Amino acid sequence: MKGAFSRREFLTGAAAALAAVGLEAKAICAIAFKDKLSEFDYDHVQLTGGPLKQQYDRVCASYLGLDNDRLLRVYRERAGLPAPGTPMGGWYGRNGFVPGHSLGQYISGLARLGKTTGDQDCREKVRALVEGFAAAFTKSGAIYAAPNAEKLWPCYILDKHLAGLMDAWQLSGVEQARELLPQVFQAALPFIPAQGHDRIGKSKPPYDETYVLPESLFSAYEITGDRAMYHRAVTYLLDREFFDPLSRGEDVLPRKHAYSHAIALSSAAKARLVLGEQKYLHTLENAWRFLATEQQYATGGWGPDELFIEPHLGQLYESLLTTKDHFETPCGSYAATKLARYLLCATADGRYGDGLERVVFNALLMVKEPDSNGDYFYYSSYNSDANKVYYPQKWPCCSGTLVQGVADYVKNIYFRSADGVYVNLYAPSRVRWTQDSTEITLTQETSYPLGEKVKLRVDCAAPTEFALRMRIPGWLTQKPDLRVNGNPVPVEAKLGFATLRRRWKRDDTVALQLPQSFRSEAIDDMHPKTVAVLRGPLVYVELSPRDGEIALIKLDQLRPLAETTGLYCAGADGRSSIHAPLYFVRNESYTTYFENAG
Repeated sequence: MKGAFSRREFLTGAAAALAAVGLEAKAICAIAFKDKLSEFDYDHVQLTGGPLKQQYDRVCASYLGLDNDRLLRVYRERAGLPAPGTPMGGWYGRNGFVPGHSLGQYISGLARLGKTTGDQDCREKVRALVEGFAAAFTKSGAIYAAPNAEKLWPCYILDKHLAGLMDAWQLSGVEQARELLPQVFQAALPFIPAQGHDRIGKSKPPYDETYVLPESLFSAYEITGDRAMYHRAVTYLLDREFFDPLSRGEDVLPRKHAYSHAIALSSAAKARLVLGEQKYLHTLENAWRFLATEQQYATGGWGPDELFIEPHLGQLYESLLTTKDHFETPCGSYAATKLARYLLCATADGRYGDGLERVVFNALLMVKEPDSNGDYFYYSSYNSDANKVYYPQKWPCCSGTLVQGVADYVKNIYFRSADGVYVNLYAPSRVRWTQDSTEITLTQETSYPLGEKVKLRVDCAAPTEFALRMRIPGWLTQKPDLRVNGNPVPVEAKLGFATLRRRWKRDDTVALQLPQSFRSEAIDDMHPKTVAVLRGPLVYVELSPRDGEIALIKLDQLRPLAETTGLYCAGADGRSSIHAPLYFVRNESYTTYFENAG
């Protein structure tokens, strides 16, 4: 009805009224949506083995090894303080593309790692970096390392600062970080725009990114009660240009910058929870549908040359011939996994768990390890005879999202419901929670994703009733086998999860077998014969292909090279080939797409 208040206007007015009478401004959140699922805190889940933990440990060691003086040098130089340490160079250095851009992300990732592992070195490093940044900020009054901050992504850097400070306070107990939140925001105001703006293409102005800043501003508002943060978050939401059309089912992805708009969806998800507007759930659901059905490579990646493609024109296939830059991997994976978790929590629908599994095992897990001096993996390449290479400049944006994304592995495995727990990813791990005043520990043992079998063991102080739900992947072509204490039980999946509700006691076990077989996936609807090869959740590539052409593949010729290695061999056109999961690849060349020969 014309003239009626929208829900947002009502909530905004209500919050203003609360503030006017001296009540806590964040009381507005009391009438926001309650999700079906919630994420576990970082310290409630631990990885205990397998490929995710191997990468997790290597990434933790790599970022712990970064020299504090080097990281703080550009901020100390700006403040006129003594600035020891070797210059960083690359994007991060004094004369770099975006000086000091990823400090907040390094702090954030280390805080998450430290909270999960209990590693005191992570916590102390977080504290030292916050204190070093605070000292430079106090001296200079500038939160930016570059004197011409208005030209060097002030919104982008502000978002990273806020994320780092919030995680430092909430996860590492650095009280100074909470005190800095409103100060950092106020220091940014002269440089950031009054309104949000969309980004055109890959490099055309406006180039700064307000996309995910609303998510951080809403979160900082919830911590501080600072109404200015709340209002700026609202003004930065891309409703007219992006969220509203998506909520109506309009596909506005083509030609937009891929990562910027994918990570913007996290702002829509947070706006739904804070503002209480259901349209944002429609935004997320429709965006996911367009991504999964029109934009996505078999790995879960998207955005060749950082742009969403026009669907139904064969442009994904064409990208195999025109570029090596197919997916901005650490950044894109971070955006995709966050979106999947928001949707899982809102809907409890296993298809989002399927998508999360796809991008974790085939994109983030396949990232080439960083070196000790700023060399980081950036783009995945899916063309013939590809290689995993470092980005040409040191310390790019993906150096910040890599540590955050890998630290979030523990967030992707289990989800909490009012009546129990959801097992979303299969990886050696354990989770603990309290159910009806009883402490429960669930331990997962598995050789997944290479193997088919998953075993869960319950440990509880007293028999307790709760629901244990296990994701039944959408890629299955054979019937899974599910057993409780060795006894078979029927698998009846609802929204992709099978439910086991019973009174559990110590040492109860659940065994799940998910049969895996090879299958193919076409790159797009215009080229059904050009396919990727998958087994279970994994994309398999050919190692060290003999030429740069798209090779033929016959799925029925793939056979194990040796038991439990994950390697397969095949023969076609008089030659043999070795196939392995994409995450196995280190320095070998590889081919991801083939011509399906039957």
